[in-house]
Amino acid sequence: MHKLSEVIIHLDEYEAVRLADFEGLYQEDAAKRMNISRQTFGRIIESAHKKIADAIINGKAIKIEGGNIEIIS
Repeated sequence: MHKLSEVIIHLDEYEAVRLADFEGLYQEDAAKRMNISRQTFGRIIESAHKKIADAIINGKAIKIEGGNIEIIS
């Protein structure tokens, strides 16, 4: 796997995919959970979907990176 090209998914993109695609939330509900606007959520999820598609179609590894996060349980 270390020889594969990488696609970098940022933590906000990862969270958007988790909420929308894994948990099945509507964009507006997912945006509220992330404390962002629905428009911003739409941009984030679109970016994530393009990166994931690139990884699948071109056989690239997916690397998840990000900065500071706050986990609310």
